[in-house]
Amino acid sequence: MDKTRDWLFKVRRLTKVYETGEVPVYALRGVDLDIRVGEVMVLLGPSGSGKSTFLNIIGGLDQASEGSVHYGSQEITAMNDTALTAYRRDHVGVVFQFYNLIPSLTARENVALVTDIAPNPMDPAEALELVGLSDRIDHFPSQLSGGEQQRVAIARAIAKRPAVLFCDEPTGALDSKTGIKVLEALDRVNREMGTTTVLITHNAGIAGLGDRVVYFADGKIANVKTNEKRVSPAEVSW
Repeated sequence: MDKTRDWLFKVRRLTKVYETGEVPVYALRGVDLDIRVGEVMVLLGPSGSGKSTFLNIIGGLDQASEGSVHYGSQEITAMNDTALTAYRRDHVGVVFQFYNLIPSLTARENVALVTDIAPNPMDPAEALELVGLSDRIDHFPSQLSGGEQQRVAIARAIAKRPAVLFCDEPTGALDSKTGIKVLEALDRVNREMGTTTVLITHNAGIAGLGDRVVYFADGKIANVKTNEKRVSPAEVSW
């Protein structure tokens, strides 16, 4: 990874507390982390360690209790709802474990839902080609495998040309062969579009895909590892 790259995110003392009953529950406990432009960062850790909460806050989907998140010169943690909506629309793509496709729309039409509102979108066909689905463009979700549906979800997320792509367990519901095809799509998006990618996974074998691997435990960052060279998705041990 080029360590001279500019920083895209600067996260400082990020804390999230849920008030459930008399005892506060800390999802994040003062997290500090920077994310570079164009890098792939893999977040590892057990359930409840804070990974998804971290991703939701820097993605503008949840509010911090304390601390700050800067995206370039903008402070996400100081934004109101209108500004957060604009941030998510213009800069952020999100891929979840479950595909959230609309069953009555084709792959092309599902992607077009995003391109219709984005300021500088890709053509849906171009986005689907990038994830290897040119031959499935007019198929409905029921006519697609799980891996193909997830790649449509990736195409939908990247069709608005986001600066950053957040992926929460994108291969969690897939077998190894199918999961590798999804990882290949994410790898191609990063290499060809330069999209900064932050990927949550429980699968330690995926760690080699990242420029850096961040290990979460008990709402804190336990360790950060830098990979000298990223492995290809085909080399991932499932």
